Amino acid sequence: MPLTVPVLRVLEACRGERITGRLILRPLSGKPIDRRDAYRMVMRVAKAAGIPRHISPHSLRHAAITNALDAGVPLRDAQILARHADPRTTERYDRARGNLDRPGVHFLTAYVAGV
Repeated sequence: MPLTVPVLRVLEACRGERITGRLILRPLSGKPIDRRDAYRMVMRVAKAAGIPRHISPHSLRHAAITNALDAGVPLRDAQILARHADPRTTERYDRARGNLDRPGVHFLTAYVAGV
């Protein structure tokens, strides 16, 4: 997934003046991240952020697709972003279908970026 300018700004701010150490979490082994590693990382960050309910990489995927659709991204584009072969799969990810009161992905991005 491409990085948007607001997200890139947040990552640069997190990096600060550091030239060593990990910015993005990854296993200490240095090996590629597997499903279990991703789950543990998300759980660790959620716990540190005080998020009380269960959250997983897959729930983040659901949220991203829902936010994209809420923001007006066409279903076909969301399907491509999610790498789904069938648009019906993408539609199942949309947990807020018909809920027009939810903010879109641009509001979420602005919030994350502190704009």
